[in-house]
Amino acid sequence: MAVVVVVVVVVEVVEVVVVVVVVVVVVVVVVVVVVVVVVVVVVVVVVVVVVVVVVVVVVVEVVVVVVVVVVVVVVVVVVAVVVVVVVVVVVVVVVVVVVVVVVVVVEVVEVVVVVVVVVPNVPKQ
Repeated sequence: MAVVVVVVVVVEVVEVVVVVVVVVVVVVVVVVVVVVVVVVVVVVVVVVVVVVVVVVVVVVEVVVVVVVVVVVVVVVVVVAVVVVVVVVVVVVVVVVVVVVVVVVVVEVVEVVVVVVVVVPNVPKQ
């Protein structure tokens, strides 16, 4: 019977380790996605600035005003999209962390129940 208890405890510990590894992988993926989004935003802003400078040099004041309005609208839209993406990523991370914490707590409670309730009640040989 003691072997069964040891096997149950080992299985529970392995489950906790697997959950922790999954959390680490999810966090790394989220960080990579956030970094890619930031790089894309920086590239878009640089391209928009270069386009604005070229237009200012080439066209008259009226066209410059129109282009500036368009650029401002594009920048506002890009910033809004980035904010939405970041909010979604943060919400996903929070949900994943909450789920993982709940799973880890449940697994730890299972191990404690096995150790505190089952082990003392196993008949001694």
